[in-house]
Amino acid sequence: MIPLLVSNIGRTPYVDAWRLQQKIWTLRHEDAIQDILLLTEHEHVYTLGKSADDNHLLASQEELKISGTDVFQIDRGGDITYHGPGQIVGYPIIDLNNYYLDIHRYLRSLEEVVIHTLSAFGIMAGREKDMTGVWVNNEKIAAIGVKVSRWVTMHGFALNVNTDLSKFERIIPCGIFHKGVTSMQRVLGREIQFEAVKKVIANSFAEVFNRQIKWIEKDELKSTVQRLIVQSKSEKKVSVVVLNNDEK
Repeated sequence: MIPLLVSNIGRTPYVDAWRLQQKIWTLRHEDAIQDILLLTEHEHVYTLGKSADDNHLLASQEELKISGTDVFQIDRGGDITYHGPGQIVGYPIIDLNNYYLDIHRYLRSLEEVVIHTLSAFGIMAGREKDMTGVWVNNEKIAAIGVKVSRWVTMHGFALNVNTDLSKFERIIPCGIFHKGVTSMQRVLGREIQFEAVKKVIANSFAEVFNRQIKWIEKDELKSTVQRLIVQSKSEKKVSVVVLNNDEK
């Protein structure tokens, strides 16, 4: 069975995880690194996708400053959403050439990963017609937004575990006016062991995508990524030199 690297990179400012994603995404395009799933928890941030309406951010600049909440316009699909403490965010950076060339199927697979995860904790979850994400009792418990270029993915899903749901009151989540937002904590009436959910997510992802998990520590991952980037740049310089010599 083909391995899937999984790295729990802990709590991160959004921009740090975004930059790490971009580096890995570039390496994956070059087939310099394996498929990988990053698991993280962000500091308070609102992110607006390519189809976002700025009017769906209800908080004022002063309010954002006081609460220490960042705002980023990013390159995933979808509208506006919130990330923050108590929420697990998964970033699969995988080459769909090794699975199937179907973005809609990929989105459904990510939903299935979350549905399987919630089932392991006794939560019955499902889909809503014509809407991307995972729902419990007509309320959204997980948002999904991705970017796919030349069939390599980035961005991913966000599952509300012990999330402060009041943060969603200052946006219109995913541009959906008529439905609420929930969390595992609210559904089960107790705080959930955060790290345990991450492990179940990783196992569910491996099951849905038929891969074998290989955990990699965040420091090892970052040093590996940096080494591969340096190596890639060096190889490109050598290629340029060879081409120049051939031209002479």
